[in-house]
Amino acid sequence: MGKIIIAGIGPGSKEDITPAVLEAVRQADVVVGYQYYFQFIEQYLKPDCTCIDTGMKKERERAEQAFEYAEKGHTVVVISSGDAGIYGMTPLIYQMRDERKADIEIEALPGISAFQKAASLLGAPIGHDMCIISLSDLMTPWEVIERRIKAAATGDFVTAVYNPKSHGRYWQLYRLVELFLQERSPETPVGYVRQAGREEQEVKLTTLADFNPEDVDMFTVILIGNSQSYISEGKMITPRGYSLTPHPSIPANAPTRSLSNGEGSNYSKGQSIMMESFRTIASELKRDYPLDHQWALLHAIHTTADFEMEDILYTDKGAVETLYNKVKDGSLKTIVTDVTMVTSGTRKGALQRLGIETKCYLSDSRVAEMATASGITRTQAGIRLAVEEHPDALFAFGNAPTALMELCELIRKGKAHPAGIIAAPVGFVHVRESKHMVKPFKDIPKIIIEGRKGGSNLAATLCNAILTFDDAAQLKPGRDL
Repeated sequence: MGKIIIAGIGPGSKEDITPAVLEAVRQADVVVGYQYYFQFIEQYLKPDCTCIDTGMKKERERAEQAFEYAEKGHTVVVISSGDAGIYGMTPLIYQMRDERKADIEIEALPGISAFQKAASLLGAPIGHDMCIISLSDLMTPWEVIERRIKAAATGDFVTAVYNPKSHGRYWQLYRLVELFLQERSPETPVGYVRQAGREEQEVKLTTLADFNPEDVDMFTVILIGNSQSYISEGKMITPRGYSLTPHPSIPANAPTRSLSNGEGSNYSKGQSIMMESFRTIASELKRDYPLDHQWALLHAIHTTADFEMEDILYTDKGAVETLYNKVKDGSLKTIVTDVTMVTSGTRKGALQRLGIETKCYLSDSRVAEMATASGITRTQAGIRLAVEEHPDALFAFGNAPTALMELCELIRKGKAHPAGIIAAPVGFVHVRESKHMVKPFKDIPKIIIEGRKGGSNLAATLCNAILTFDDAAQLKPGRDL
């Protein structure tokens, strides 16, 4: 009996054909394959070799012809591009052997796959766990393909995309991008190579947000990076592990960089977890919100794991953005808090980056004396002192309703004109009333946790939402962790 050798001839250049495959082709009595691929191996065939070439979608016919020749005692080489075991002829040959109950020796010779060739041209994009997905639904229902796309995106796999597009399949790649953007940063590196290893070869790098499906065709392989992938000096790189520190090319005070400058994003483990948490929260919200309200809401829910925040978080229109702009233009330089826990929870990296000072007056030696002399609480006394020294600060309350009520009284007397107010005191006595007292100040941007709920952690995270509002559009929290 004869023998069938299934050989992967690589992506398209003779330099990428392995010596084992070349030797098999040279010794073959019969070569069976898709007609387009013969141009890459015809110079190696012996003069009396029989060549059987067929058109596209004739895989089963090619397999049957290979068995017919092998059963007559010939050595038959079945060729596939790339690696014959990856969307190639190898599985079909083994299946047909079982169907025919053929006593034929079968050998599979690996080849360099298109995704490997593309990866080498792009740099080092497959340095960590990866998967391959074909968008061809000729043999796989689209429902199954979409389920696998979601799994790849959620699992943070580097993902190679085969058969991305054809004349009849124009929308599937758009859907893949949509699904990935639900799970990955818009700045995720994307590389794609057309006609890898051939004269027509094209290599391109972009991001998930800027990737245009119209730029690819059936001869293109796409590689989507994971959360650690980045671009450096025109190459796409995926580290071998999940680093807890930024790549050396990225300054410590700027762990995320724009890919438009040829550099990529690299996130700490803490930031990666926070980004994934925010995406999860956003996917579970009951409705859409303006960006600055949503940014505050995501912070509030992330801190409390309480989706009731969706009903009790109140923000004036544009409050978060307005306060952030005051930080950026330098008119807001101080955050005053009612208790030290709010100050402690405000992110130090963001404060330093933006040149903001936080102050709590509870430990000021003057507070106890003023409280005793005036018959008021220490937090009230602290607010009186704060207003004297910083009347235009952002005031953040996470504990004491009496302190918030004191500020309201000082505003009414014209002694305070805050840049903004975060009203999140917690408890059962005067808490609701203190929040109602804030709302009439129409000209002051306000963020309020309605009802009894609140807390220092909430006041602090709402401060953080303001300080990081420039990350809101890309849903990229946590850079100052």
